Amino acid sequence: MAFPTPPAILVERSLLSGELDATPSAALLRLYAWMQLARSADNRILDLFRQGLIKGTVTGGQGNEGLIVPLILLADKSIDAVSFTHRDFGGHLLWSDHLCDHLNQYFANALSPTQAREGNVHHGDVKNRSLPMISHLGSMISHVIGVTDSQRRQGKPAVGFTFFGDGSSSTGDVHESLNLASLLSLPILFVIENNQYAYSTPVSEQFAAGTELWQRAAGYGIEGFSLDTTTGDMETVTRTLAAAIEKVRTTSRPVLIEAHTVRMRGHAAYDTCDYLKPGELDAILARDPLPRFRDKLVAAGHAAALDRIDAELHAFIEACIQVSLAVPRPAPDASMLAEVFSPAAPAFPWKPAPDAPEQLTFAQAINTALRKVLAEDPRSLLLGQDIGTYGGAFKVTEGLLEDFGRARVFNTPLAESACTGWAIGLALNGHRPIEEFQFADFSTEAITQITLNAATYHFRAGASVPLVFRLPCGGGLTMGSFHSQELESLFLSMPGLKAIYPSTPQDAFNAILAAYEDNNPVLVFEHKGLYRRGKHAVSWDNNYRDVWQPKLLRSGGYATFVTYGEMTLAAAEACDYFAHEYEMTFDLFDLRGLAPLRLDAIKASLARTHRLVVLHEGRRTHGFGAELVARLTEEHFFDLEAPPLRIGSADMPVPFAPELELAYRPTREKLIEQIAAWIG
Repeated sequence: MAFPTPPAILVERSLLSGELDATPSAALLRLYAWMQLARSADNRILDLFRQGLIKGTVTGGQGNEGLIVPLILLADKSIDAVSFTHRDFGGHLLWSDHLCDHLNQYFANALSPTQAREGNVHHGDVKNRSLPMISHLGSMISHVIGVTDSQRRQGKPAVGFTFFGDGSSSTGDVHESLNLASLLSLPILFVIENNQYAYSTPVSEQFAAGTELWQRAAGYGIEGFSLDTTTGDMETVTRTLAAAIEKVRTTSRPVLIEAHTVRMRGHAAYDTCDYLKPGELDAILARDPLPRFRDKLVAAGHAAALDRIDAELHAFIEACIQVSLAVPRPAPDASMLAEVFSPAAPAFPWKPAPDAPEQLTFAQAINTALRKVLAEDPRSLLLGQDIGTYGGAFKVTEGLLEDFGRARVFNTPLAESACTGWAIGLALNGHRPIEEFQFADFSTEAITQITLNAATYHFRAGASVPLVFRLPCGGGLTMGSFHSQELESLFLSMPGLKAIYPSTPQDAFNAILAAYEDNNPVLVFEHKGLYRRGKHAVSWDNNYRDVWQPKLLRSGGYATFVTYGEMTLAAAEACDYFAHEYEMTFDLFDLRGLAPLRLDAIKASLARTHRLVVLHEGRRTHGFGAELVARLTEEHFFDLEAPPLRIGSADMPVPFAPELELAYRPTREKLIEQIAAWIG
């Protein structure tokens, strides 16, 4: 479908600061044209929403153009990175694509950039480093840090642009990200869009009176300043922003700008603004930067040029609306489900080493695999708390910092959310990070990043996120509730995540390689009780990808027994007991790959045995075993000769004392007792 040709003045999407000296009239008219395009298109989008032609709701950037347009005109869109907020429609228009593409997004039609899977301005252009926002605005900042870091590692002098409001400035992600960018010394321009309101909450209820948000920069050892973008003096605003961008680009140090803007409409189309004080709206409208800028240009003798620009923009916008309205509605098909995950990746050309078996513990096997990844793929890097000199809480990364350096093995601050967002950004731009959470429990600090950002990127933006999360988990070591959780059912209730849970050193080695080469976010659960549970032979395995499949550990005819992780040890002992004492044998499967579930071999076993036992360490209620039972019995329910037996831990927080923890979780003895009663 052909899109209307933009007016000539919109052909140029960039502005060099020197143009304000060489050709000031042309530069300022270009600024005006893009500001007017953003304003007029925003207004028409609101009209179309009120006519019922746009669904959901719409937010507007009316009043924000005095900030976003000059800033993005000045950006180097060939290398820089950005994540816009819902006030930054003008930035989207400038960064890439045609107005029709952006209108298609609002109409959620068949040509929507997100295939109608996201609405409003929740889109981006990841291939050009414009990252789509989610409504948790603070969590987007760290992604820009990651992409910018990736660009710099590739030798490109990129700058990252992050935007958040006065309300979002209160979120922990903002503070974590400011600290992280300063620590990493990355060229990030942090921009607070201070329009005085977070929805209906005024700044007086967001932070203490007399506080200026830009002054927080000093706490992170970076520069900060305030800028009023509402005056209509766009030459001064543009020069100020140009100087800030140049400083960030050349010094590779972050800068925080508190940009004072206005929000001329409510938070969104449905906002009645009845919380405003009498006369407050009039004061806001009086600070509108666009008419103030236009008045200055008229006074400078550009009235005729402005009228021509306005007319051309009006005709262009209306033509684009008609084109986008004619686009068909999206048709749901199988691609929606198929595109939750990135397509299967080709096997990485690993060197077949170690070629001879080595006797390794579970922890040593993971260390060997991580060392292999770092040595054989320069895109890889490790990050996590205490993984450097100390070698990690469980010494799994011991020696890697010394051998590969801080640029590849990075000790992170205690900022799980921002560091995970940083890793996501790195992964989006061609790197392949592996993040260790000191304990799986601490990953809950990054739940938004893992489940709403990393896990959804491919579905909503077509972008791969090749990222491994290592999660030391499980109980039995007297560590209490905050260091012993089994979180697979929590994470895997959200779409877009893959997961492996190995139980042997060889499988742990294979799991790291298989997870690393996958183009999706992969959770690798590592039971802490296995880290030093003896040494076993580990060698190169040509079939390392089989770790995604269940493994048959025992063969038998009485029942099909499914488990994973450390519970495979107790299950094997229970199976041996019943074989010896009762002459009753089981098909015992180590599930290994938890997502996606590949259950064909287990279903074939169940069709033969007609009985099912499922064991997992996580709590029984809402535990992963419930999903396994449902999946396995929905096809074989009428073939079953007994109700499925589902065994898990007690429905309580993990208790601390060893006697209490022993009562909490499954053991060999309890397994034998429960299975015997079930056989009964």
